[in-house]
Amino acid sequence: MKILSIQSSVAYGYVGNSAAAFPLQRLGHEVWPVLTVHFSNHTGYGAWRGPLLEPAQVAEVIEGIADRGVLGTADAVLSGYQGDPAVGAVILDAVDRVKAANPKAVYCCDPVMGDIGRGMFVRPGIPEYMRDVVVPRADIITPNHFELDFLAGRTTNSLTEVLEAVDVVRETGPRHVLVTSVLHGDVPAGSLEVVAVSDEGAWAVTTPLLPINPNGGGDVTAALYLAHLCTTGSPAIALERTIASVFAVLEATLTAGTREIQLIAAQDAIAEPPTRFTARRLR
Repeated sequence: MKILSIQSSVAYGYVGNSAAAFPLQRLGHEVWPVLTVHFSNHTGYGAWRGPLLEPAQVAEVIEGIADRGVLGTADAVLSGYQGDPAVGAVILDAVDRVKAANPKAVYCCDPVMGDIGRGMFVRPGIPEYMRDVVVPRADIITPNHFELDFLAGRTTNSLTEVLEAVDVVRETGPRHVLVTSVLHGDVPAGSLEVVAVSDEGAWAVTTPLLPINPNGGGDVTAALYLAHLCTTGSPAIALERTIASVFAVLEATLTAGTREIQLIAAQDAIAEPPTRFTARRLR
């Protein structure tokens, strides 16, 4: 696959394109990283240096790819955190151009907005922009449980309610939805679930809840799910492989006692996802 990935970048650590590109390349895919920021480190440290690129600068890089005559050969567009609607407009324009040349191309959007315990951590207006403009244009979205609730306009406390919320969001446009960090009344203590829903059905994987929540995990998850879904055509297999790899990365990070996810140390589990979790069919 050829993947146009429009995301942030950091020199130290792994978030945005710095988290997504290597796993995709380790799986054998070609990645064209277009940067929306280039910071020294992720903002979770509280201090960072580096430029926030203007939307026109991001568009200029994409135009340069188009000048090479290859933009239309992309099989997928991937995006994550969008800090400005103007950047979102640049991404959506790129999606339109790629799809015009390759109607089989897909757009995978990780609608980064917030999380349980933190609430919304993006600028005012961004959540509504994601819900009303970006998500309806995506083929695949990968919200966490908190973001799903916002997109669906409801609070979910059971697996049935989660699936109902996914159905509400899918009616707006995206056919594939991967919901991460799902916690509801039916999840065993010390566990969490990841739920995948498509036209073919719905599946869930239950994993132990590790005492770790590093930055970049969602970026890796979105990239891997996009890759495995497109190469296998099976949401269930994509779910199993994605979560096996991400869990291995988190385990390696926990063992190392580091703040940054251990992508390099766990790269073999990315290239060859271990058979560890089985997706159970929900419907």
